[in-house]
Amino acid sequence: MDASALQIIPLGGATEIGRNMTAYRLGEQIVVCDCGLMFPDQEMPGVDILIPDITFLLENRERVLGICLTHGHEDHIGALPYVLRQLPVPIYATELTLGLIENKLDEHDLWRQTEAHLVRDGERVTLGDFEVEFVHVCHSIPGSCALVIRTPAGTVVHTGDFKFDQTPEDGKLTDLAALARAGEEGVLALVIDSTNVDKPGYVASEAVVREALDRLFMHAPRRIILTTFASNINRLQQVIDISRQYGRKVAFAGRSMQENSRIARELGYLRVGEETLIRLENIDDYPPNEVTILTTGAQGEPLSALTRMAMGDHRFVRIQPGDTVVFSATPIPGNEDLILRTINHLFKQGANVLDIRTDPQIHVSGHANREELKLMLNLTRPLYVVPVHGEYRHKELWRRMGEAMNYVVIKLENGDVLEVTPEEAVIRERVTAGAVFVDGTGISGVEDAVLRDRWHLAQDGIVVVVCTVDRATGRLIAGPDVVARGAILTSELDQVTEEARQRTIQILESLPEDGTVDWASVRTDIRRAINKLLQQTTGRRPMVVPIVMDI
Repeated sequence: MDASALQIIPLGGATEIGRNMTAYRLGEQIVVCDCGLMFPDQEMPGVDILIPDITFLLENRERVLGICLTHGHEDHIGALPYVLRQLPVPIYATELTLGLIENKLDEHDLWRQTEAHLVRDGERVTLGDFEVEFVHVCHSIPGSCALVIRTPAGTVVHTGDFKFDQTPEDGKLTDLAALARAGEEGVLALVIDSTNVDKPGYVASEAVVREALDRLFMHAPRRIILTTFASNINRLQQVIDISRQYGRKVAFAGRSMQENSRIARELGYLRVGEETLIRLENIDDYPPNEVTILTTGAQGEPLSALTRMAMGDHRFVRIQPGDTVVFSATPIPGNEDLILRTINHLFKQGANVLDIRTDPQIHVSGHANREELKLMLNLTRPLYVVPVHGEYRHKELWRRMGEAMNYVVIKLENGDVLEVTPEEAVIRERVTAGAVFVDGTGISGVEDAVLRDRWHLAQDGIVVVVCTVDRATGRLIAGPDVVARGAILTSELDQVTEEARQRTIQILESLPEDGTVDWASVRTDIRRAINKLLQQTTGRRPMVVPIVMDI
């Protein structure tokens, strides 16, 4: 390693949308940008979240100077409670981001012991030989920033999530001057968002959404139930403003929606009077055409407030014929089936449901489209472009677009150590990186073997064979009993379990009576025999657990 060269090390987010974390190393100093989580797909039963593997940071814990956060979305701050417990380093963030982090860390009893620093837009923070400037950018949550990271080895612009909105909801434009100033000084590398590189043109303004929602509120005959990401504070503000305009009261449903709105109100990022807000349990005290409900569940999450409303088991809200339900969010890849299932149940109960397929203007992305990505390129004029926050297809599209503009685009994977100098950019080595599966409150992670067992059980079920034998003679004392769950059809159950008993008895009766029995081998023989039987009779291969108690 060249001690004078700057290294860019993505630990998450380089090959997926989520779990964002990038380490910047200069000599013996490391600064980390973002610390996000990712939600599991359907092939990860029992897993709650995925967080970055921070083995590299733990191995270099004395060198880590701090974590700088670009904004308050879960895929950028959600892993902090798990990471800070193992790596207690200072964190730096803008006001709303820090407010959301405080609430999150407080739930894990970590806030009081965390060294947290409030950073204003345009402020520069010095961490060792790193100077990090927080540059305001437009996104779907206030307080979003790009990071201009200046070092003796060169400058990196880390964009975070951004777009160029000329009429943002909060009136704060992306700080083009600061980005152009960095470009004039010279940018070694641009680490940039890739989410919408496959979408042409410019992303529509939030003003378009306001107009679409205004039309919707004008004609809605009864209650309006709108779901969006709980952290999309700008969208919440739009809905509150329009509700007030049409004489509607507003209630929040879902824990994260209630918590985020509370934090945003306390910090002044969500402007709403007490006369507009009502408690969710009091919505039936008002005429249906005077009520708006802002709820979680935009991704069809099974336990979310909206899904429970759709299934008819929410404590306070029953969907009524004529209600208008609005999905003001883009489906995360993999969640489409969950969302459609929720929509079907809502229609079944008589609701009128709108989403971006039926009305594309009720939501706009918080991520830059292709022409905006080009604008960021030309503002900063980097020597090297490093696309992150995207999948493989996004990076390849970035490479093609960048090379057409005569830029060098480098495609990294999580764990790659990219060393950048004015002369060259080279992947020097790889460090440990990947996803740690977290379930419950544990931070040790779910092992692959456990996940495979869960998947096996979910797919094929389980058969347990229990018997008791005399240790000295191998004689059968009790059993065998066969218990099956999710493995054998009811019509086949008695026949198959009886055959399994007989085959187990045959194995046990063939054992020598002189006490020289290897019981581990006996269990293996029983497992193989039952597996073969089940494969022949049912065509399935459930998990077989033989329990032989020798006494």
